[in-house]
Amino acid sequence: MTRVLFVVVFLVLGSAVESSDAPTTTAANPPKVTVLQNSPGQADGLIFIAPKGAGIGGGPQPGPVGPEVVDSSGRVIWFSPVTNGQVAADFRVQSYRGKPVITWAQQGNFGKLAEGESVNYIADDAYHVIATVRAGNGLNADAHEFLLTPQGTALVTIYDVVTADLSSVGGSKNAQVWEGSIQEIDIPTGKVIFEWHSLGKVGFEESYWPRPDATTEAWDYIHINGIALDDDGNLLLSARQTSTVYKIDRHTGEVIWRLGGKKSDFRFGADAGFFFQHNAVAAGHNTIRIFDNEVNPKPVLPWSRVIWLKLDPSAKTATLIRSIGHPDHLSAVSQGSSQVLDNGNTFVGWGESAHLSEFDSNGRMIFDATLPKGYDTYRAYRFRWPAPAR
Repeated sequence: MTRVLFVVVFLVLGSAVESSDAPTTTAANPPKVTVLQNSPGQADGLIFIAPKGAGIGGGPQPGPVGPEVVDSSGRVIWFSPVTNGQVAADFRVQSYRGKPVITWAQQGNFGKLAEGESVNYIADDAYHVIATVRAGNGLNADAHEFLLTPQGTALVTIYDVVTADLSSVGGSKNAQVWEGSIQEIDIPTGKVIFEWHSLGKVGFEESYWPRPDATTEAWDYIHINGIALDDDGNLLLSARQTSTVYKIDRHTGEVIWRLGGKKSDFRFGADAGFFFQHNAVAAGHNTIRIFDNEVNPKPVLPWSRVIWLKLDPSAKTATLIRSIGHPDHLSAVSQGSSQVLDNGNTFVGWGESAHLSEFDSNGRMIFDATLPKGYDTYRAYRFRWPAPAR
């Protein structure tokens, strides 16, 4: 067993504190990826996943969980088990200070709200943690998104319980609500340089999610599950419970437009609608790529898919220009991601369905794999990664 010491630099509200109380890396008993199809034409690179207990709320952990790198044959390149009842999410390669790094978020029971703070890790190509990022201003980060920007900042998601008046939607005047927020944080200093809150920007009437029966239970009315940079530098925010992608002004915090949901600013063409989506990202000028879960309330299809939508800001229309579905018609009730690779292929993580697939530019599936029973991965990626196996 190889023991690798992580030296962690904690960044909290502008202060840096070194800690030697850090996790170790081991290859003992990592979740095994079963490769079902391995055809020619795949993009170069390794596969990045973060196996955890399957389903909404993370489920019971069936065995070791944590960030994991495998090759196309399923061979484990690196695995870092997460302990203390926590899980990892959003594990991928990003760029920090001009160099490739691996990043992931770590939190108790991903998907279950109020399960403690998410700590976001940045590690170099020797698998040494070089920085961690936490939310500021007294809030706790959530593990749905940890996105590094070209400006040396990080975008994180936040859930926070607040008291709100829900009488306009038939609720109590003093109800508990999960507010969805985002922060942009300067990584070296930990300073919050932008903060956005859903209350006052996203109305309760936009939610498709039913209010809880118990008056003491907080209503997760928006459920932010992704942040991305649009090609103009503003933010794309994916909200599951409103089935809406919001474009947010990165300076003022105002909603520029809504795509989907009850108050969409765009009319949808044939088969362009989406529901309970994840991972909405810019895919070109006025083009959005979305992992469309296609679950309640109004699915277009009975299975999940990845879609590309072309937006016409003048005509206020959204047109479906491309769609990819799994040949087995997988339905991901939760989670999911898509990534366009350097050679034009698309790599898809099928969320709760626990499959990982690659499709060529013609939409033909050329790689497919699955995690063991009881596991899934929030997102899945393929990246070139220069670091050696550990």
